Amino acid sequence: MYDFAYEKPTALAAAVASLAGDMEAKALAGGQTFIPVLKQRLNKPSTVVDLASLGLVGITVTAESVTIGAMTTHGEVALSVAVQKAIPALANLASMIGDWQVRHRGTIGGSLANNDPSACYPSAVLALGATIVTDRRRIAADDYFQGMFTTALEQDEIITQVIFPIPQKAAYQKFRNPASRYAMVGVFVAKTASGVRVAVTGAAQGGVFRHAAFEAALSANFAPDAIAGIATSADDLNSDIHASAEYRAHLIGVMAKRAVAAA
Repeated sequence: MYDFAYEKPTALAAAVASLAGDMEAKALAGGQTFIPVLKQRLNKPSTVVDLASLGLVGITVTAESVTIGAMTTHGEVALSVAVQKAIPALANLASMIGDWQVRHRGTIGGSLANNDPSACYPSAVLALGATIVTDRRRIAADDYFQGMFTTALEQDEIITQVIFPIPQKAAYQKFRNPASRYAMVGVFVAKTASGVRVAVTGAAQGGVFRHAAFEAALSANFAPDAIAGIATSADDLNSDIHASAEYRAHLIGVMAKRAVAAA
């Protein structure tokens, strides 16, 4: 690692001020991506601002929504009985992130702020039409994700919580890299009163995206057969040693049909 200053503020305003006063400062949430990046010397922050003492934890469930504090860990979401009852697909998604060590350290806010193109949470946020709440505003899911590792967040903006509307039905299916357990392809399907939303992660070069053709077909007929004949273009999909773009295009259809069947 490179040398850096370390701060652990106990107030949100203080954390924001530290980030605002230094463009090279970086926020630390669970650290499951950031710490390896530091160890590999791929990032050289002047100051690391640890968010662990800001109290941004907890899960609140109402008849309409599930609200999760930004520093709530994947493990807490996975094991929450309230989440399992309200949006079981969300708890299931959290249970498939990494391994238990990762799930007990990684946070939902950290995952969304980082916006890794293979991360699971972005697909749930986009498919469920969630709202990202920060220290200064609310950002709709459709406006939040702006490409690989890119979001609508400002340098000194901190996610405080995420609000998920409760769908009529939902499910997440993931084809995992056997080593990292990141999604080679993950598909989250959500049926709501206003229609169906389908979000795909792990496949595209630009990160998570909505699948408009699947959404239209499933809004008319929520059944696996409704999307059986819809092909996904391999253009702009990832191709690497694990899977070609064409294979990922095929997996999108397979995972989507499985998600609909599970929902």
